[in-house]
Amino acid sequence: MTSIGAWLEQLGLAKYAPIFSRNEVELDDLSELSEDDLKEIGLPLGPRRRILKAIRVLEAGNDVPRDDKGDTAAGADIHVEAERRQLTVMFCDLAGSTALSEKLDPEDMREILRAYQQSCSEIVERYDGHIAKYIGDGLLVYFGYPRAHEDDAQRAVRAGLEIVTGVARLSELVG
Repeated sequence: MTSIGAWLEQLGLAKYAPIFSRNEVELDDLSELSEDDLKEIGLPLGPRRRILKAIRVLEAGNDVPRDDKGDTAAGADIHVEAERRQLTVMFCDLAGSTALSEKLDPEDMREILRAYQQSCSEIVERYDGHIAKYIGDGLLVYFGYPRAHEDDAQRAVRAGLEIVTGVARLSELVG
């Protein structure tokens, strides 16, 4: 597959290619897209669901269902074969953020939260974790999804320890 447009065409969703183009979403970005991302760029519920399902199929190494001519099967129901795996889940949040938000201007607090989330994101990415959700000043992180490793639990611990160190550096900036 060469383009996001070709992929959307295979799914029968070619009319949404301009939305992806306008938002500079490329094939390499698919595994990072969330329901909220697709909603933010303006996709209706049905196409969002079909796209997320097709992304899961791609991540599982399957292909889009085709008819006997090699075309995308109209209305194809895409199934992902279930796979049992260990998943390590980590939740982290910025301790003392409520008290800090009472002392700081909202703009300053927003910048601190952005720096915190950026720092956490870089660390999680380095350990091949997946940020499932940002929840206020917290992050829900999966290790073992979408790619599993034999040492996902250790990766989570190492990432957590590095996040603690990174937050300590940020707190020095806040003073």
